[in-house]
Amino acid sequence: MDDTDLRGACLIAMPGMEDVRFAQSVIYICAHADDGAMGLIVNKPAPDIRFADLLGQLGIDRGPDMPDIRVQIGGPVERSRGFVLHSSDYVAGAGTLDVDGETALTATLDVLTELAAGRGPSQSVMALGYAGWGPGQLEEEIAAGGWLTCPADPDLLYGRAHEFKWALALRSIGVDPAILSGVQGRA
Repeated sequence: MDDTDLRGACLIAMPGMEDVRFAQSVIYICAHADDGAMGLIVNKPAPDIRFADLLGQLGIDRGPDMPDIRVQIGGPVERSRGFVLHSSDYVAGAGTLDVDGETALTATLDVLTELAAGRGPSQSVMALGYAGWGPGQLEEEIAAGGWLTCPADPDLLYGRAHEFKWALALRSIGVDPAILSGVQGRA
């Protein structure tokens, strides 16, 4: 996979990841350019935070057809800011970033109102916070062996089996998680 533009791909944390916030993380990359990168962790559910409670705090009424939306810890940056990663069948005008033609990102209240009413994207996940990298930082971390990359897949992005997503991502590129070592070396 080309690491010059990782938009629409997933990062897979290697077992030796020193930053515990990213241990066994799968991160969907939403933006990647010369000025840095931004992504959302898709396999770390936010314990004790429910979508319905967030809507109540924002004064958004919950409709009878509201789907069960899971809330994720999207990353360590701006953890009080919400992002909805979703299928591209929903667009909120300029508030929606089309990532790769199949997946989009919306960070406006419009998408929350639509989801609460049972409308909106057919697939979605709510993330609080995001993962961000400065210019060249992500490329350096990949070169140092901190991350592998894999194609994004709807099961990785929207699936409910969070505890299996890391292993699923590794297997998607032919890597058996059981043979990975947490110790890095040089050949």
